Amino acid sequence: MAERPIFVPTSEEDGYVRRIDFEIPWAGGFAEVQKKKNIRSLHDAAKAAGYESLLEVSTKSDEVAGRHLSAFHLRVTSDGGEMPLENAFQGSKVFEHGGPYTGLYDVDPREAKRDPRLRSSGALTGFEYNGFQFPLEPTTVFYDWLYLNAIFPHRQWLKNRVDGEKRYDGFTDIEFNPNRSINCQAKSCALFVSLMREDKLEQYLETPSTFIDAMSAHPSRSAQHQPHVRQARFHVA
Repeated sequence: MAERPIFVPTSEEDGYVRRIDFEIPWAGGFAEVQKKKNIRSLHDAAKAAGYESLLEVSTKSDEVAGRHLSAFHLRVTSDGGEMPLENAFQGSKVFEHGGPYTGLYDVDPREAKRDPRLRSSGALTGFEYNGFQFPLEPTTVFYDWLYLNAIFPHRQWLKNRVDGEKRYDGFTDIEFNPNRSINCQAKSCALFVSLMREDKLEQYLETPSTFIDAMSAHPSRSAQHQPHVRQARFHVA
């Protein structure tokens, strides 16, 4: 068994995103077929709890929209040009004893993520991107800023696919383990949808300061825990 979350778009008063954790049967291994089993288990558990329509946001998604919204697919535009989102995130980290390592902007995304300096430079103290200093609090504010800016030019495409006839109840990323990571592309996608629905997107993305202030004023809701899939199905039956 393993515990994995879904991320649900909500209102400003609710913190824009609610995380809900489900305990599910876990298929171990790195094969894609195992990943897809886990996605189905998570989506089935969420459906039993009333979340009927979910979009997996990762390279393992069965839907084109989910694959296109993966951070490994998205690119951001910086003062130095265009680069993969993953490179911008890793290369902008500032540590006690080094960084930002902006040379990581120009390497393969997986190489950027594995650079040994990211683990040997002391504690993370913040981020520096396009000359602006991003804090560590709210915890995911820099990653969210990058993600929202990466998909902002495609907002109409996104609106048509995730908020049109098929309105998603939430988003998942099966690769995200909340015990090991903080930032999650599914959470950032849910935030994008919330801001788009409330017509706050353009306003909040005007400047990094505006975005940080808005996220600080309305932090996301903490996780809610749901029983595993069998208990959830029994409960709703």
